[in-house]
Amino acid sequence: MQSNYRRPARIFLGALLLLLVACQPLLRPTVEVMPAYEALFTRSQGWIGADAIYSVALTPGRTMWLFGDTFVGRVENGRRVDARLVNNTVAVQTGRAPASADIDFYVGRRADGSPEAVIRPVDGRGWFWIYDGVRSEKGLYLFLVQIERSDDPTVFGFRLIGNWLGHITNPDDPPDRWRIAQKRLPWTAATGADPIIFGSALLTLGDQLYVYGARDRLAGDRLQKEMVVARVPLAQLDEFDKWRFYAGGRWSVAVADASAVCADVANEYSVSYLDRLEKYVLVYSEGGLSPNILARLAEGPTGPWGGPIPLYRCPEAEWDARVFCYAGKAHPEVTTVPGELIVTYVSNATELEMLEADARLYRPRFLRVAFE
Repeated sequence: MQSNYRRPARIFLGALLLLLVACQPLLRPTVEVMPAYEALFTRSQGWIGADAIYSVALTPGRTMWLFGDTFVGRVENGRRVDARLVNNTVAVQTGRAPASADIDFYVGRRADGSPEAVIRPVDGRGWFWIYDGVRSEKGLYLFLVQIERSDDPTVFGFRLIGNWLGHITNPDDPPDRWRIAQKRLPWTAATGADPIIFGSALLTLGDQLYVYGARDRLAGDRLQKEMVVARVPLAQLDEFDKWRFYAGGRWSVAVADASAVCADVANEYSVSYLDRLEKYVLVYSEGGLSPNILARLAEGPTGPWGGPIPLYRCPEAEWDARVFCYAGKAHPEVTTVPGELIVTYVSNATELEMLEADARLYRPRFLRVAFE
């Protein structure tokens, strides 16, 4: 008799579960390009294109944009002319509406007037790419990834040699007047075969700063990038003994204990909190280099992260087999509408000549993503 009641009970519970799932609101991201923002970063002289593209709120009305490798020169008839590459530059935007905002670009200069990076390694080795940053009562902190050339003759011929924290005590002054101190993060070499880059994304919650990183891990025959998370009081960001590393539900003093909280991320990504969703949102380019920009959701800043949600497929990847896209991330600093995020990405090419011939490549592309 008992078994006769179990079967209809299971059928009823299964039907009820399907009904509840069907009644749940579906997350439907809508995406549109932002011509006004792209026009703000379309230049014909001086700064004429860059990648990376992180943003930091300086004040409620001023935003700093941080770039990696940058072309400096001219654009004529859609081509870059007399262009030189420097390894990092900065821009400051005043005003939130792109159509009416002012923006100033800053390039470092040598004694002879030729362009160079705004921030250079104090130890003289290689160069810096600027990752995420945060403003505190002590000034502006920027995470810096130190790179040098490798033997690979392709555009991917570089390797990681260090991870630094830059501290700018006068961030409201023009970058050519910055007073900047550099401290090397002590964990890059300590991770051995699985190096970690910290500064992929930053998130401030109360007095705590969550510092997100990317760890390379060999999974079978392919290199996988895993998200790892550290936490430190913002006021003590440059005191490395105060850092703690998320290790499967606890916080450890040892970076070697850091557990992967999300697989197949990128070196560059963003983590934001959206009040309308009451969730944390991860935005990244799939696997690092991909035309697919994805999002994941989580209840907490350390996850667990849900499955990937497709946001956008970058059309530039269809232009030519040599074109690739990357650096997808969100910028809550400039988002003005609840439930929306402004997202950027970059398209690049495997041949430098193609970047010189087509100024549409290698500059920020902007998207508005609304979560309904």
